[in-house]
Amino acid sequence: MKKIIAIPLENGVLSAHLGHCQAFAFVEVENDKITNITVLDPPQHQTGTFPRFLTSHGAMDVIAGGRGPQAISLSLVSNVNVFLGATVKTPFYFC
Repeated sequence: MKKIIAIPLENGVLSAHLGHCQAFAFVEVENDKITNITVLDPPQHQTGTFPRFLTSHGAMDVIAGGRGPQAISLSLVSNVNVFLGATVKTPFYFC
């Protein structure tokens, strides 16, 4: 089964706060192996833009350091699972 996980990046590592990231790594995982990583610039940060951006690129899971409560609610409404509390590491560490 193929799954796409989004990881917010700042200076090439996991961003401490999703809303301030410089890019997103979209990590494709199939049969527990990374098959592809695509890094894209995020849209302008406005209420509700990130969940739409993430789902438009196939991500249903996000691993982040932190995120505000309103952003979490908007993600859940968009059926995006949010996993918080990750430490700052490269995207490969999490997959």
